[in-house]
Amino acid sequence: MSTLVPELICSDIEASLAFYRLLGFRVRYDRPEERFAYLELGEAELMLEQPLARDRLYPRAELLYPYGRGINLTIQVKDVDQVHAALLAVDCELFLPLEDRWYERATDAVGVRQLAVQDPDGYLLRISQHLGTRPR
Repeated sequence: MSTLVPELICSDIEASLAFYRLLGFRVRYDRPEERFAYLELGEAELMLEQPLARDRLYPRAELLYPYGRGINLTIQVKDVDQVHAALLAVDCELFLPLEDRWYERATDAVGVRQLAVQDPDGYLLRISQHLGTRPR
C-alpha cells in the first residue's frame, strides 16, 4: 500500500493550524518545539512545518507567496456545505466558489460538489464531496 502525505512549509504554524482546524482537520500528533504538526481529516493526511532553519528539506529557492504554485491539493470531505459555511463565517475568500461539477471519464462521469480556497500561505486546496457517477 502506498500513501502520499504532503508536508507543507508554512510561515506561521499557529495561523495554519487554525485554518486547517476550521476545515475540520485534527492534530494526530505534533512536535511544538520543532513547529511541526501531523494532521488528519477522514483519510486525508498532511503535515505542517514552520522550519527553524534553512537546512535538510527546506527548498533551495526563495519561498514567495503563494507557496506551492502549480499544484492544488484535493481533500475529500463528507459534507462540503459544512466546510463552506465555516469558511463564510470567518469571511474567508474563496478561490473557486462552491459548485457542482461533472467530470467525464471513458464510460461515465463522476460528480463532485467542490470549492477551492487558499490556506494562509497560498497553498490551493480543492475541498470536494463525491456526488456519485452517471452514464456518459
